[in-house]
Amino acid sequence: MSLRTLALVSGVYDLLLGVSMLTAAPELARLFGAPAPVPLVNAWLNGVFTLTLAGGYFWAARDVSARRGYLWWAGVFAKGLGAVVFLVDHFANGSPASYLLFVATDATLALLTLVLLRRGAAPQA
Repeated sequence: MSLRTLALVSGVYDLLLGVSMLTAAPELARLFGAPAPVPLVNAWLNGVFTLTLAGGYFWAARDVSARRGYLWWAGVFAKGLGAVVFLVDHFANGSPASYLLFVATDATLALLTLVLLRRGAAPQA
């Protein structure tokens, strides 16, 4: 898989999640066995954040060699930290087991991004 393809996959993943949080947050929460978000604006803000990440992935996919920094921050740092937060929340606060799906997807995307970024490391000047 190329870094460009992975950026597009990550963008679509975040786009679908962000739109869902903005348009159907209570239903999405129920689907994952969680209570409806209160206040709803918290879910909407998470949707805005996720859509912002999606936009960045699509932007980075247009020129991955010039926009590797974004992929490090969003693809490795944000996705990796997100996976850790979901995992800690599950064990520390008893969030639904279905949230482990986010651990799996975010961690997988973060690790794949890390591997592809390291594989195509830019030469040092």
